Amino acid sequence: MVLKNWFTYVWGKMPILLEGTLLTIQLTAIAVGFGFIIGTFVGMGRISKNKIIKSICAVYIDFIRGTPLLVQILIVYMGLPQVIGRAIPAKMAAIISLSINSGAYVAEIVRAGIQSIDKGQTEAARSLGMTHAQTMAYIILPQAVKRIIPPLGNEFIAMLKDSSLVSVIALEELMRKAQLIYTRDYRPLDILIAASIIYLVMTFSISKLVSFLERRLGTNDK
Repeated sequence: MVLKNWFTYVWGKMPILLEGTLLTIQLTAIAVGFGFIIGTFVGMGRISKNKIIKSICAVYIDFIRGTPLLVQILIVYMGLPQVIGRAIPAKMAAIISLSINSGAYVAEIVRAGIQSIDKGQTEAARSLGMTHAQTMAYIILPQAVKRIIPPLGNEFIAMLKDSSLVSVIALEELMRKAQLIYTRDYRPLDILIAASIIYLVMTFSISKLVSFLERRLGTNDK
């Protein structure tokens, strides 16, 4: 009877929760997408022979990874307008902060992926007259991409869960929708269990998709 009542109550709130879920997925996909672009350049900068570029990239990574995501969100949403003199919409602030955060973690994933490739391949490519850019584009990166898929999938899952922090700036993703419902209905346990199940379904699905891509691309091949 208790389970039936819970199911009936949650099912009635599901359209609201799914609306928040769609925004959660959207934010995560955009953040990891931009994070991948940022991370690729920063990751390559981390192994650059230029000490200035290498140092700038290292400072960026250390700062982002060494400070809470919640603080970064508040800096972008509340602190940045103080500098530029205009307000930043909550969704834009969420995308900026999540993308910058993701970029730092992806940078280390990309760096590790590039450095995992046998240096002999770089030397062989250079001996054939290929430039550094050509070697990276045609030899190193295609192989590195295969190896970074598993950790990149983990980053997507982590960002999916971390996106719940943007609820503090009143952006109505899944967690914020859940808060609005249980604040009104005074049934926090019911809604939080439902939200947890939705998060679990999403993360489990992504995990299975990553495993499928691993098998198809042969990421474990040496």
